[in-house]
Amino acid sequence: MDELTRWVEERGITEIECFIPDMNGVLRGKVLPAGKLPKSPRDGSLRLPSSVFAVTVTGEYADIDGDDETFSDPDMILRPDIATLRVAPGMKTPTAYVYADAHHPDGTPWASSPRHVLKSVMALYAAKGWRPVVAPELEFYLTALNPDPDFPLTPPTGRSGRAESAPQPYGLEATSEYENLIDDIYEHSEIAALSLDTLIHESGAAQLEINFIHGDPVALSDQVLIFKRIVRQVALNHGVYATFMAKPMESQPGSAMHLHISLVSESDGHNLFAVSSGKDSAQFRHFVGGLQTYLPQVAPLFAPNVNSFRRMRPSHSAPINVQWGKDNRSCGLRVPISDGANRRIENRLPGADANPYLAIAASLLCGYLGMTESREPTQQVTGNAYLHARTLPKTLEEALERFARCEPVRALLGETFVRAFAAIKETELQAFQGVISSWERDHLLLKV
Repeated sequence: MDELTRWVEERGITEIECFIPDMNGVLRGKVLPAGKLPKSPRDGSLRLPSSVFAVTVTGEYADIDGDDETFSDPDMILRPDIATLRVAPGMKTPTAYVYADAHHPDGTPWASSPRHVLKSVMALYAAKGWRPVVAPELEFYLTALNPDPDFPLTPPTGRSGRAESAPQPYGLEATSEYENLIDDIYEHSEIAALSLDTLIHESGAAQLEINFIHGDPVALSDQVLIFKRIVRQVALNHGVYATFMAKPMESQPGSAMHLHISLVSESDGHNLFAVSSGKDSAQFRHFVGGLQTYLPQVAPLFAPNVNSFRRMRPSHSAPINVQWGKDNRSCGLRVPISDGANRRIENRLPGADANPYLAIAASLLCGYLGMTESREPTQQVTGNAYLHARTLPKTLEEALERFARCEPVRALLGETFVRAFAAIKETELQAFQGVISSWERDHLLLKV
């Protein structure tokens, strides 16, 4: 009996959920009998149509120019990543889940897979003897049930029988309003072996933030998507919604996915962002310089939806530029207080709605270009960074136009992925632009 079969039988697993994250970070895939999983790597029997990487957030298919596979829709061979095999919490039937990587029949990876894109970026670092380490911080809201999308979201009722009506940043009493729900999140996350750290109440009404323990970028991206799934399911079990929209409510702050990034030597594990005295290294400065140069050009990778740009407003706890500063949260790029061994940069630009594989890949690619091109950063900001000019795009339309011109990053991402990603985002943007909003009916219907 091989190790995989033994693992399944010891836990009484009868079904396996096989995950393929799509361009938007939505988990797609298939459910299979547990006995089929050990055979699939050998016989290639686990397959999925390649159109999974052409699906928009609305469930439509984007037409990808120059890609005949969009129409022929050939099968991809799925190779389960056995290192990701975990018990799936909260299921009535004993179930496990596993991530799979998509390949062509000849064994080459499927280039438009976001998980493959991040692995390719990691390979660039490995070729230099570098290993990136990341720690995501993920914000989300709990809301009352909202079956009609024409009505605004509202905070849910807590244990006290009342809903939050004012901000309660870092409030422990406010957090305890949702104690039972939070306990279930931690319990399910422990079953799924997620590397969770602290949880706090954020600035918004019923807004929470979870910190992940630092680790491998691919593994942490896997965990972020599982965590989102767990939170949504637990919230529904408690009669509320959980949302990772970047800006779910007009009067409340947006939700971010802050990324703490450091870089260590593959040979001895020392932090390459600091010299022996503890001061910033040249590599650290160049990494920041790369973030400042290229992040404003690749915003769709960390702000992928029309709603993403509603979050990026001055004085709303969301950056509008790529200024950097020590322990300065008004900056898009913050340097947390730390000794040399823990030197890192916090990228505060990504929203909670971002695909973690692509947001992390974008951050690492921009930093990589900064180091290989020896990009120097600007002077650090010590005051209010919101007073500096906005350098981030204001809309998804503008962001896509900038992304189309950013040749250095596009070249590293690969033309196959870039074409597919851009087509999906353009299709989603066109769908949004065809919607008449309640604001338009309210203010224009009987006045203009």
